[in-house]
Amino acid sequence: MAGTHGGRPSSWAVVAVALVGFTVGGVALCIGPNWLLFWVGVAIVMLAGLLGIAVGIFSDVVLDEPRVIPEVVNYSLFGAQNGERRGGVHGEHSDHPRTSDPEQRPHG
Repeated sequence: MAGTHGGRPSSWAVVAVALVGFTVGGVALCIGPNWLLFWVGVAIVMLAGLLGIAVGIFSDVVLDEPRVIPEVVNYSLFGAQNGERRGGVHGEHSDHPRTSDPEQRPHG
């Protein structure tokens, strides 16, 4: 089963509270600036940060399965299979697809 980045409802609620805080602060800057309303927005964002820590929002990360990118890519406009490799003549030279462990190299 592939992982998802859906998140728990509690995490999305924290994100919604933070979004409300940013919106309040942004509107406050646009209508004046209204500094009292701006600081209310800052307080809401800080509350969202505390709520995020309380619900464990940073533990709500799900990693996808490692991706294997095929080496032989179809470059023809008409769908004919050819032997070109990703990157052309200067591209990769391995005959085997490569994959990496996301625990050791999380970004590829």
